Amino acid sequence: MDDVHIRIDGVGKVFGAQESSVVALEAIDLAIPHGQFTCLLGPSGCGKSTLLNAVAGFATPSSGTITVDGQNVTGPGPQRGMVFQEYALFPWMTVAQNIRFGLDIKRLPRAESMRRVDELLQLLSLADFRHRYPKDLSGGMRQRVAIARVLALDSPILLMDEPFGALDALTRRNLQDELLRLWTALQKTILFVTHSIEEALYLADRIVVMTYRPGTVKCDMTVALARPRDPSAPAFNALKRELGLLVMEEQQRHQDDALRVAALD
Repeated sequence: MDDVHIRIDGVGKVFGAQESSVVALEAIDLAIPHGQFTCLLGPSGCGKSTLLNAVAGFATPSSGTITVDGQNVTGPGPQRGMVFQEYALFPWMTVAQNIRFGLDIKRLPRAESMRRVDELLQLLSLADFRHRYPKDLSGGMRQRVAIARVLALDSPILLMDEPFGALDALTRRNLQDELLRLWTALQKTILFVTHSIEEALYLADRIVVMTYRPGTVKCDMTVALARPRDPSAPAFNALKRELGLLVMEEQQRHQDDALRVAALD
């Protein structure tokens, strides 16, 4: 049996037409096995969110193909759950109602949906907040609810677009640990977008560094560090420096491009 869960084959993405077109992605090839935690890393403008949206089925590649378990991705599907940086919770619904929303859309029997919601409330330490509304929660708690809502659908693939980017450092680390605990327990395949080198190293089995526009694969690195990982350890910081040089090269290209555009104006 093929162990590849997500296959990205020659994917490119162009926005616009003719002279005004922008090549966001070019010739992306990746094979992500079942259960792997993969991070897409790079500066703004490298196309990592565009690639994630293509895997989610929200954007159609201009060239190439994306398959999940051998089936072409032609749109959003139940195999792929998406967690965004913005929490996207319904403010008029309680925590439990937000988590149950997708299950209600699927018309899951109420007893089964309530059982699943109860399990997730316990799993994500949200049981005491089940009747609260999003306005009553901190940013970290809201993101837990957003993750729980996706987990309720039991998608084997979890796609995450900088989900902790807007959080303070302590809350971010707590949720990173929570995510690793859930990933270990539930054995999901995770594709995670970040611009934080430390976050990628702390979380991932594998880090794919992308180039500035057009986005291509600059480096595909397996992270062999044992878990739990210590960001102060010499081996961790050696990899952080290596990745930092790669990302800064692309950041410099981004800045040089911006200066060229400004000079033309």
